[in-house]
Amino acid sequence: MSAHDGGAPRGMVDWDLAVSLGSRIAGDGPTVDRDTAAAVVAELRADADRSTGLVRDYTGMVAAERTAPVLVVERAGWVAANADGFATVLAPVVDKLSSRKGTPTGLTLAIGSRVTGAEVGALLGFLAGKVLGQFDPFHAPTGRLLLVAPNIVHVERELGVDPHDFRLWVCLHEETHRVQFTATPWLADHLLGEMHSLAESLEPSGLLDEGLSRITGAIKSARDGGGSLIDMISTPEQKEIVDRVTGVMSLLEGHADVVMDGVGPGVIPSVAHIRKKFNRRRQGVGVLDRVLRRVLGLDAKMAQYRDGAKFVRAVVDKAGMTDFNAVWERPDNLPSKAEIADPQAWITRVL
Repeated sequence: MSAHDGGAPRGMVDWDLAVSLGSRIAGDGPTVDRDTAAAVVAELRADADRSTGLVRDYTGMVAAERTAPVLVVERAGWVAANADGFATVLAPVVDKLSSRKGTPTGLTLAIGSRVTGAEVGALLGFLAGKVLGQFDPFHAPTGRLLLVAPNIVHVERELGVDPHDFRLWVCLHEETHRVQFTATPWLADHLLGEMHSLAESLEPSGLLDEGLSRITGAIKSARDGGGSLIDMISTPEQKEIVDRVTGVMSLLEGHADVVMDGVGPGVIPSVAHIRKKFNRRRQGVGVLDRVLRRVLGLDAKMAQYRDGAKFVRAVVDKAGMTDFNAVWERPDNLPSKAEIADPQAWITRVL
């Protein structure tokens, strides 16, 4: 699916503007010569391939043969790929807006689509400079793994870590996500279904009439140490859905962190040094960066890594990896947000 012709109708969101603005905001990243760039790309591809067997041996999860492609991209490529993802996830929201309000036309459509496109572009541009890798489970037909080469090079230089060790370390984390989804074929549809349920719960009139004041309130709250944008706009029904999604995302992120730390010592000599330095970087730098992280809920994502990893380690320590893998058998076995904080409750319910 193209960002220009799929998902949300083109007229409702100016995807061309979103991609171009996001790419400009993201910038190009560190300067490297052509030979170095080619070597980095080749190494990342090789590390992703190597990681498949390492993840399988550690977790016991057997993924399908590599049906989800590995793409080593620049920041602009990541922006374009995620515009596709936004179009897919936003499609039911746009459909609901259209059915309740009617599709806008003329000047209203032109202005509204550009405003929305600019908002999406600014968000993608900010994130494009932060993301090292990402598994996109919603890209047809089987997902795709994105590795953002400029950001990986930037961070390995910034942290002063061994570049070869760091690249394999990143690939271990992202390849774990690929295995999670390809070894659990129902997982992507389940997660997308939850997002569509969230979209169905939205009230278009509130979004359109109160959106600006809510966003302004979220920024002020985040600046003062309060919640994120999702906290400001969530109804009780939406919070239930968000809690379920949070449980799943905490599982996925925590599991990937456990795998990369479990596999790492055997194949990455400097893994302890990398983890120590990288944990400091996850806190964000600068006032603006910290505010944006709060507004976008990225602080919550950092908690997902930490809390999810604690859950996985607690269950594996008590029940073993084989029994833990019951979590991937069916949707009912996924942990709730409450169970992420109380692993014994999950063990009692599922095992």
